[in-house]
Amino acid sequence: MNRYEVLYILSSKLEDEAREAEINKYSAAVAENGGETEKVDKWGVKKFAYPIDYKKDGYYVLMTFKAKPEFPAELERRMRIADHVIRFKTQRLG
Repeated sequence: MNRYEVLYILSSKLEDEAREAEINKYSAAVAENGGETEKVDKWGVKKFAYPIDYKKDGYYVLMTFKAKPEFPAELERRMRIADHVIRFKTQRLG
């Protein structure tokens, strides 16, 4: 298994319960596919350097996890079709 980190931005308009549900959904996806979530770091609402889809801010989350090499593509697919994910970036760690 490889170590990865994914930084994703959720809509700042989400209520606290809905935001936690989205964060837990991606952590659960890691576990469902035989991986392990190491850390979920919630950075909070940050202002964008430039508007993205007419939005000026978003809620940033950094998740570190271990997974099989094919799982990050599946995680990105799920984030791409999600309504509340504005942007995401996955990086393999060492």
